[in-house]
Amino acid sequence: MTEVLDRFIRYVKINTASKEDVEEIPSTKRQFDLANILVEELKQLGLKDANVDEHCIVTATLPSNLPPNVKTPVLVFNAHLDTSPEEPGENVKPNVVRNYRGGEIRLPGDANTIISPEDRPILKEYVGHDIVTSDGTTLLGADDKAGIAIIMTAVSALSRDPSRKHGIIKIVITPDEEVGKGTEALNIAALKSDYGFTVDNDELYLGVETFNAAGGTITIRGFNIHPGEAYGKMVNSIRVLPDAINLFPQTISPETTKEHQGYYHPLHIEASVNEARLVFILRDFDYGELKKKMATIQEGVKRIQQKHPKAQVTLKLEEGYRNMKEVLDRVPEVVKTAEEAIRRVGLKVRIKPIRGGTDGATMSFKGLPTPNLFCGYVNEHSKKEFVSVQAMEKATETVLNIVDIFAEKKQKR
Repeated sequence: MTEVLDRFIRYVKINTASKEDVEEIPSTKRQFDLANILVEELKQLGLKDANVDEHCIVTATLPSNLPPNVKTPVLVFNAHLDTSPEEPGENVKPNVVRNYRGGEIRLPGDANTIISPEDRPILKEYVGHDIVTSDGTTLLGADDKAGIAIIMTAVSALSRDPSRKHGIIKIVITPDEEVGKGTEALNIAALKSDYGFTVDNDELYLGVETFNAAGGTITIRGFNIHPGEAYGKMVNSIRVLPDAINLFPQTISPETTKEHQGYYHPLHIEASVNEARLVFILRDFDYGELKKKMATIQEGVKRIQQKHPKAQVTLKLEEGYRNMKEVLDRVPEVVKTAEEAIRRVGLKVRIKPIRGGTDGATMSFKGLPTPNLFCGYVNEHSKKEFVSVQAMEKATETVLNIVDIFAEKKQKR
């Protein structure tokens, strides 16, 4: 078993699922279970300042081994502890398919759960690879324990080989990325770093742009009374709710859009006669278009209130993360370095828009330009999630190449 696979198998067996609608960070205490293990492993690798704080943020520093007069940019490598709460994350049973021969993969815990190359063409490129899945009853957790295993393996390689020159490298492992709070408690300025790299992208892609995000809640308050006494008195929130749902066009939804197309997405509904709540998100790569989508919802809620004057219709709407491309375009060195690092491992540089967000988007706008490196995982947030061991190995080499390239640049000056 290779080191990155050994680490990955150990990490995915630890349940670290986060939880929606929790104010505290971390949203679940179980994320500390993995955080504490990582701190001990980092200390064993010689990173003496390894620590986990009260918000479950793991930090550690690998000091430079360059001469004191040679300075390189301080680099941050980041992954996240938590897994999506959308599927079970407990009692994960990793299943390793050795030397994948092509065709369907039937998962051992559920014969009806099938991973197919027709659904995921990347499998055709993974022929001959070792593929890791869950047993089909839980998430695998490759998003983002693959990223953690990649970073830890890269740090292990650097700590074992003092002849491999590098500048200051900082490791930052964050909680609650899956519930949108990955960097809320992280003090970016305190890191005193120049560039960051999240290791949290799917398949073999480099991520340099994300959606611009907004989200909110439409609340409809009615009035409940015994149905026998309801004439002229009852205001049923459930009957108003369809007008709110209709603000989200099906033709501009996640299931009908792709590539650079944005969308409207109702996420969750709770409804009774007294009160109905619709939780939603809005996404667009173009910030101006996101603002238009926000305005459309605002105007729509006003119309609903006018149509149903006896109900109380309110809107909570907030912006979230921004498209990191806006920042990365101003510092091309960091993206060019990632591209060169990928080419050095023998892969073609593939860039596609991230139809979601990463901690790197928030880091970029807080002053730390942070593109997103591939992990090799596929079908994240699903029981059909899987990852290629060889892709994780290539990602580990990519991290090491980034370190090499920055050291080479400074030594040549």
